[in-house]
Amino acid sequence: MVRQGRHYFLSRPRRFGKSLLIDTLRELFSGNEALFRGLAIHDNWDWSDAHPVVRLSFDGKHNEPGDLEGSILTQLLIAEERAGLDRAPDTMDGPDRLRYLFERLHQKTGKQVVVLVDEYDKPILDVLDNPEMANANREYLRGFYGVIKGSAEHVRFVFVTGISMFTKVSLFSGLNNLENISLDPQYAAVCGYTDRDLDRVFAPELEGLDREEIRRWYNGYHWLGEERLYNPFDILLLFRNRSFEPHWFETGTPDMLYRQIVRERRNPMELERLAADFELLSSFDVSDIDLRALMFQAGYLTIAREERVGAERLFALEFPNLEVRLSFSKGLLAHAGQDRVEVIRSGNALLELLAAEDFDGFGERLGAYLAGVPHQWYDSSPIDRYEAHYASMLYLCFRAVGADLTVEDASSRGRADMVVFHGGRVFVLEFKMAAEGEAAEAALDRALAQMRGRGYADKHRDRGEPIHLVTAAFGGGRRNLLALRAERLAPSGA
Repeated sequence: MVRQGRHYFLSRPRRFGKSLLIDTLRELFSGNEALFRGLAIHDNWDWSDAHPVVRLSFDGKHNEPGDLEGSILTQLLIAEERAGLDRAPDTMDGPDRLRYLFERLHQKTGKQVVVLVDEYDKPILDVLDNPEMANANREYLRGFYGVIKGSAEHVRFVFVTGISMFTKVSLFSGLNNLENISLDPQYAAVCGYTDRDLDRVFAPELEGLDREEIRRWYNGYHWLGEERLYNPFDILLLFRNRSFEPHWFETGTPDMLYRQIVRERRNPMELERLAADFELLSSFDVSDIDLRALMFQAGYLTIAREERVGAERLFALEFPNLEVRLSFSKGLLAHAGQDRVEVIRSGNALLELLAAEDFDGFGERLGAYLAGVPHQWYDSSPIDRYEAHYASMLYLCFRAVGADLTVEDASSRGRADMVVFHGGRVFVLEFKMAAEGEAAEAALDRALAQMRGRGYADKHRDRGEPIHLVTAAFGGGRRNLLALRAERLAPSGA
C-alpha cells in the first residue's frame, strides 16, 4: 500500500482496529524500528527513511458551533510543540495553521509529511439529528481536507479512517485523489481477525471455549475478500471474560437506525434481504441518508454475496453474526416499547411449544405476546399491511432468542412467510389476514391450500425431519390472532 500510492481512505465499523492501524503507520513512518523487530514487516521497511507525522483524531464532541475548530487548533498546537516548532500566530484558523505546519515540518526535517486522520467523520455523525450542524461541520471539514491536496509538495502519504463513506463531492472534493480501499479485496483483512489469526495467534486462549460457537457469535464480517472476519473487540473481551456476550453491540446502541426504521415504516424482516449496488455502499450523504448504506457502514449489515444482474453489480446484505442479529432485534423491540425480559421469555416459550408440537399452546402464547405489541408502525397502513406487522413481530421475538429461521423462504412457485428450524423439526409458517366478513377458518383453509399447492415444504423434505405447515389468521378489527392451525407432513422417504 505504501509503495503503490499516496492517499488512502478506509471505512470500517467502530472498534475494528482502525486507530491501532493508524498508530502502527505512525510508528513505521517515524522509524521506530524497535517496535517491529521479529515481525514480518521489519525486513521490508527502510528504517533510515523516517518522516514527520501529523496524526489527527476527532474523538471529542462537536455538537456546538466552534467545537470542531477548537479541537483542530488544539491538536495542531500539540503537534507544533512536539516537533519543537514555534507556535503559529493565533490569528490563523485551522486550515491555515495546518498548511503552515506542513511547510515548517518539511523545511525543518527535509522530509515530506505523513498525514494520518482517525475518525474523520465523527464531527458529522455525532450531529446527524441536527442537519444544520451536520452540514456546517461537513463544510468546515471539506475546506480542511482540501488543504492536504493543496499541500502536495509537502505531503508524502495520507491515510484517513472512519465509519462512513461520505461521497467525494460532499466532503472530499478538495481531496479527490483519495483512494477508497474499503471494498478492495486486497485490503479486506487489513483490520479485524481471521479464522487463521484465532487458530494460530490466539490458540492458547481457545482452551475451554467452543470454537464453533465463537464463529457463530462473532465471525461473519465481509468486505469482498476471501475470508470473513471477527471484530477484535469482541474476541479480546471473550478471551478475558470467557463468556459469549454482545460485547461490541453494547458499546453503542443504534438508536438513530431504530428511529429511521420506524420513520420509514420498514418491515424488520426486510433487513434480512436488502440489496445495494457498489455506489450506494461506498457513499453517504447528510442530505440523503440511505438505511442500507448506514447499516452496512456502521457494521450492522455485511456483504453476504455478490450478484450480477445484467451489467449491474449488486450485493446481497445480511447480519454478520449471531451477536448483531440477536442484539439488533432485541433493541428494535425495546424501541417499540417491548420489555426485553418479556420478549426473551416469550421467544423461548414459543420455541418450546413448537418443539413439543403443542400448537394450541403456541397459538395462546402468540396471542398474548402480540396483545402487548404497539401498532404505531402500521396504524396508517391499509389492512393488508397488518399481515407483515404480525409476521415481523414474531420474527423479532424469535431473532431475539437466537432462533434458526429464514424469512420469505423461496420455492419454485412462491415464498413462505417464515420457516423455523427447531427441536429437530421444520415449521413452515404462513400468515393471513381474514378478509372483511371472512371467517377465520376460511382464511386458514385458504392459507393451507396455498402452502400445499405451491409446495412450500418441498425443499425441506430431504432434511429427514418432521415438517409442519403452520398457518395463522389475523383480524384487522381485533388486531390479534384469530385462529391457528397446523398440519404435519411426512419427511421425504417416510
